[in-house]
Amino acid sequence: MYTDLVMDHFSNPRNVGEIDDADGTGQIGNPVCGDVMRMTIKVEDDRIADVKFKTFGCGAAVATSSMVTEMVMGKTLQEAAEISNRTVAEALGGLPANKMHCSNLAADALHIAIEDYLNRTGRSDEVAAILKSPKKASSSG
Repeated sequence: MYTDLVMDHFSNPRNVGEIDDADGTGQIGNPVCGDVMRMTIKVEDDRIADVKFKTFGCGAAVATSSMVTEMVMGKTLQEAAEISNRTVAEALGGLPANKMHCSNLAADALHIAIEDYLNRTGRSDEVAAILKSPKKASSSG
């Protein structure tokens, strides 16, 4: 059902936690139906200098969150914004069809954190250019 890489990221998730003085925060999900992801980022020179996540959900939700943090560390905001549910699933060696929504949530939480960062730093005019399809930010400043 799950690849060895999915199981590894679930059993040994990377970058778990929260950045206290985060430059951007993204949260997505619905506690009523299950998965909730919160991603915090630290940005230096338009690069993701640090990223952490907290996820309440199934193994696939934890694994996709963990994988996203590894994929974006050190990337520019533009490069990080290009991470999609498909690239997350591919990086994990695939996900069962009924778990693909987890990769959507992980990518969306990242995109919301980037949008939050841009809005906080007075760069809201860049959101559409950096995030091809911007999401409504859900942050806790």
